[in-house]
Amino acid sequence: MQAVSKARLQIHFCVVLWGFTAILGKLITLPALPLVWWRMLLVTAALLLMPRVWRGLRAMRPRLRWAYAGIGVLVALHWLSFYAAIKLSNASVGATCIALGPVFLAFIEPWIAKRRFDPRELIIGIVVVPGVAMVVGGVPHDMRLGIAVGVLSALFVALFGSLNKRLVEHGDALTVTCIELGTGTLFLTALAPLLPHSGAAFVLPSMHDAWLLLALAFGCTLLPFTLALVALRHMSAFGTQMVTNLEPVYAIVLAIVLLGEQRELDRWFYAGVAVILAAVFIHPLLHRGQARAEQPELLATAESHGMID
Repeated sequence: MQAVSKARLQIHFCVVLWGFTAILGKLITLPALPLVWWRMLLVTAALLLMPRVWRGLRAMRPRLRWAYAGIGVLVALHWLSFYAAIKLSNASVGATCIALGPVFLAFIEPWIAKRRFDPRELIIGIVVVPGVAMVVGGVPHDMRLGIAVGVLSALFVALFGSLNKRLVEHGDALTVTCIELGTGTLFLTALAPLLPHSGAAFVLPSMHDAWLLLALAFGCTLLPFTLALVALRHMSAFGTQMVTNLEPVYAIVLAIVLLGEQRELDRWFYAGVAVILAAVFIHPLLHRGQARAEQPELLATAESHGMID
C-alpha cells in the first residue's frame, strides 16, 4: 500500500475515534467538570512519563511556556462546555455545534494571525445561519440550553485553534500538549470551588466510568494523536482537513446506532445538520488554490482540529 493511501486510512480511523468522544461523554455518568478533569489528568500523567516531553520542557523559553499555558485554559473551557452541551442535550447536538467552529474562525483567525479578512469565509458564516435555525427548531425545548453551551464550545475551539496554529512551530507537539492539558487540569481544579455543587467535582469515578474514562483518554486521545502524527508526514494539510471534517457525521451516526438518539430529534434537526456540514465542506474547497504548509496537529485540538483552518 502506498504511503499516502495508508496515511489517509489512518486519518479516517482517527476521525472515527474522535467521533466516539461525544458518545463516551454521554455514557459516562460523571458531570462535565470531573469528566474533563479526569481526562486531562490521565493524558497529562501519561505524557509526563515520556523523556521527550521533559527534554522539550527544558528547551522551551519561559515566555512560550506561559503562552501555551494560556491556551490550555481555553482548551479546558472548550472541553468543559462541549461535555456540558452533551449532558444538557445529547451527543448528536454536541457534535453538530462543534461544526460551527469555522464560522467563528472566519472572524477570529484573521484577527489573531494578523491577516486580511477573507470574504469567502464570511459567505460560509451566512450559509450556516439557516442550518443553525433548523437545528434549534429540530430539538426538544429542554435541549436548547445544550445548544447554547455547544455554540460557546465552538467559540473556544476557534480561539485556541487559532492560537495553536500561530504557535505550533515553536515547540514540540507532545511537550506543548502536556503543557496545555496540564494547565487545563490545574485551571479546572481552581475553578471547581467557584461552581455550584463543587463538593462532588472530583469524586472518584465508578468502575463503569473509570473504564470509559480510560478509553476516552487513551483510545480517543493519545492513540489517534500518535497515528495522526505519522499520517501527516504523507498528507497535505488540505487533504487532512477534508477527512477530519467528517467527525460530526461519524459522531451523529454513532449516536444513532449506539444511543438511539434518532428518537429524540426530528427531520428539521437533520436538515439543519446537512446545511451546516455542507458549509464545513465548502470551506476548504474555497481555499483549494491556497498553499498549505504541512504541520503536526496538537493533541489538545484532537477532537476538533478538523475545524481549524
